[in-house]
Amino acid sequence: MRAIVFSLLLAGCARTVDAYKITTAPAPATTPATPDAAAARAQARASADALWEQRGDKAKLQEALAAYGALQAQDPSDREVAVRLVRGWYFLGDGHETEKAPRQAAWSTAIDHGRRCLAMNTEFTGLLAKGDETEESAARAFTKDDVPCLYWTSSALGKWAKAEGLVTTLQHIGTVKAWMRRVGELDPTYYYGGPDRYFAAVFAASPSFAGQDLGKSKELFDKVIAAYPTFLGHYVLKSEMWATKSQQREAFRTGLEWVLAQPVDALPDVKPEMEAEQRKARALLAAEGDYFAN
Repeated sequence: MRAIVFSLLLAGCARTVDAYKITTAPAPATTPATPDAAAARAQARASADALWEQRGDKAKLQEALAAYGALQAQDPSDREVAVRLVRGWYFLGDGHETEKAPRQAAWSTAIDHGRRCLAMNTEFTGLLAKGDETEESAARAFTKDDVPCLYWTSSALGKWAKAEGLVTTLQHIGTVKAWMRRVGELDPTYYYGGPDRYFAAVFAASPSFAGQDLGKSKELFDKVIAAYPTFLGHYVLKSEMWATKSQQREAFRTGLEWVLAQPVDALPDVKPEMEAEQRKARALLAAEGDYFAN
């Protein structure tokens, strides 16, 4: 099994994620497989999971990430731990950080963990090792086991690139689309219709010369809202992307005010994320005048 190591060029907290090379795989566990070691790892995992449940608190999330990092150091091939690291670093940037530099740093770290997680798929790394495949074309190698890491890595790469600007977005959009399209093929329901929600945002956010389609955007947003009406992220993203690009100020305001009126525990498994969506809704409403001409 081989891992992807990609070169990084730093400019402040900005970085590029265009080049990488195939090297060696995530190593096997370094802790001997003894009963005592297994028990200690199980206890450490339980502690990390307990902190994860409190990820709505930024400090607890950071503690959870440190705990999962220690577990990964013991066994880099543990896919479940890798998923928590990708998703957790993504959530730190998306749900807690508000300034560009720390958000970009969190998403960059999520991308790092995500690529290591995706490298557990030996067919994917094998295709890339041949030299005539791209990370887009090699996406066909991913299986349902890869969906969580694939979704959160794509999400982190998309957000990181968007924050860097249009040139960087266009540089990476092909990879993000290919990977998210593969998630949609393997599990279209993942994270409350995540693939359709992503493409709904892309159809709105893309420049006109790069495929903007506000009608298709609204269609996909309405589709995921109908399927998962209590997931607040749909409404926030629809207001931020579709309503602003189509200059639908009333729809922008109505959608965000609706989000703020909802309970955050309608979907208990993602209560911290729903709390974060309400924070986003408040911030968007506070900046309403920045998005509309009149």
